Amino acid sequence: MTEMSTVEVPTDLWPVADLFFNGMGSEVNFNDESEMAMLVRSFFLLYLVILILTIITFKLGFAKKLPLMKNIIVYAVLIIGTFILTLILGLNLPLAESMFVAALILGIYRIRLHKERGGRKQSEQS
Repeated sequence: MTEMSTVEVPTDLWPVADLFFNGMGSEVNFNDESEMAMLVRSFFLLYLVILILTIITFKLGFAKKLPLMKNIIVYAVLIIGTFILTLILGLNLPLAESMFVAALILGIYRIRLHKERGGRKQSEQS
C-alpha cells in the first residue's frame, strides 16, 4: 500500500480563500515542511477571517444580554462550529464573502435603527 503524500489544491477558489491560498501551486507535499506550514497558515488565516465576521454578524443581529457563563458557552460553540464549517466548506463555498455581506446588511440596519430612535427621542422632547 502506498502512502499519499500530496494533496491537490483547487484552483477555482472564491476570492477570500484564493487570497490566502494563492501561490500554493496545484499540489501540496505533506513531506515538505514549508509547504505544510504555508497550508496550515493559509487555513488558519481563512478561519480567523470567517470567525471575526461571524462574531460581528452575531453581535449585530442576534446577541442578547446573557449571563457570563451562557455567553462563554455561546461563543465557544460559535468558535468550534466556525472551525468545522471552515474545515469542511471553506474552500468550496463563499463563507467569508457571505459573512461579510451579512455583517454589512446588519450594520446598515443597526445604523438606521439608531438614527430612527434618535430622531424619535428628539421629537418627543420638543
